[in-house]
Amino acid sequence: MRKIILSVILITILALSIFSIHFLVESPTLGAHVVELKLDTGDTAWMIVATAFVLLMTPGLGFFYGGMVGKKNVISTMLQSYMAMVIVTILWVVIGFGLCFGPSIGGFIGDPSSNLFFNGVSANTAWELAPTIPMILFALFQAKFAIITPALITGAFAERVRFWAYLLFMVLFILVVYAPLCHMTWHPDGLFFGWGVLDFAGGTVVHMSAGWAALAGAIFLGKRKVQKANPARITYVLLGTGLLWFGWFGFNAGSAVGASSLAAQALGTTTVAAAAAAMGWVFLDKIMGHKLSAMGASIGAVVGLVAITPAAGFVSIPHAMAIGIIASIVSNLVVSKFPKGKIDDALDVFACHGVGGMVGMLLTGVFASKAINPIVGDNQGLIFGDATLFLIQLKALVLVSIFAFGASYALFFIVNKITPLRVTEEKEELGLDISQHGEFL
Repeated sequence: MRKIILSVILITILALSIFSIHFLVESPTLGAHVVELKLDTGDTAWMIVATAFVLLMTPGLGFFYGGMVGKKNVISTMLQSYMAMVIVTILWVVIGFGLCFGPSIGGFIGDPSSNLFFNGVSANTAWELAPTIPMILFALFQAKFAIITPALITGAFAERVRFWAYLLFMVLFILVVYAPLCHMTWHPDGLFFGWGVLDFAGGTVVHMSAGWAALAGAIFLGKRKVQKANPARITYVLLGTGLLWFGWFGFNAGSAVGASSLAAQALGTTTVAAAAAAMGWVFLDKIMGHKLSAMGASIGAVVGLVAITPAAGFVSIPHAMAIGIIASIVSNLVVSKFPKGKIDDALDVFACHGVGGMVGMLLTGVFASKAINPIVGDNQGLIFGDATLFLIQLKALVLVSIFAFGASYALFFIVNKITPLRVTEEKEELGLDISQHGEFL
């Protein structure tokens, strides 16, 4: 049956691609929030580079996760990230972009009909909020955010998931969870956008959604047969951290959608928060009686990158430092107190990405300043004496948490009914590299 389904999918996509000129006719008029391009070559050059930076984060994540698992699961864990680049790219072109940025349906989701197979996504028009770069570049930049989000989830159910079931879950997650959150947060007609929720580069859309989905997956799949395994390659973790930190400059500074002073500010807050968080993590480890470890420094840096993501273009450099330190302390404590005996979040995705994203969202409501970004307006952060923005951020956090966890758990349930999510005990014991892919280190 799987062979038939895969054959049908391949043939259908191939046929639609070949004959697209017969059923996809680009409208001569500009659609909602699509405007005439006012090309700026500097902005365009930077966004091409930023797009490549963000794509590099996903292989970086593969190394980051791959180094943490046992030796017999390294290839499968890394391949989960690489296949996200493959599957989500195609899904984004076919329907994903339209669901996120197509004409709004009630502020919850986009209408994909006008953007199927990137129809209407032109190199000669622009998105309203990025008028100086081609529409197609904006769409491809956003694709990289969609790619890394399901890849982040994989760390929670590492070493025990069937690969084909993961691919099915990834497709459904993008359509059911990621697309609505992206539309509500970043589309001008989106629900959260209208409320004034501030999420510069993906605290809700990427990290909270992935974190809550990871928790749902860890609960649904249950514990690994052997929870404790020596990390296969801590050097991989260090390499992955470097690639993620490097790529995160595109993630955050690229979200300014131009080569501007705001991009420079976001780059500065990003690197400072990461450094502060790494310092906070290893210092806290020492205070708690642990050794200063390469793993701890790496995880701390990534937590800082996660936490600054929603705030990067809204806060000052000193406040970015505070965000990094606070997030690392909170996530470190959550990791140490997490009920691992009951919930097997293998690589602490919820504690790092989920909690880090939530801390970042709330601290955006504390530190956001109109002096840094005029879009903040009069509803500045709590530290400036106004609680309005903080309460807006808190409301969005609660709603996103409920939706992301509930919808993701439902998707795991549905996928498991279609095809078993978990490998057998024998295959888990053998290792996913051999049992799923016929390969080994």
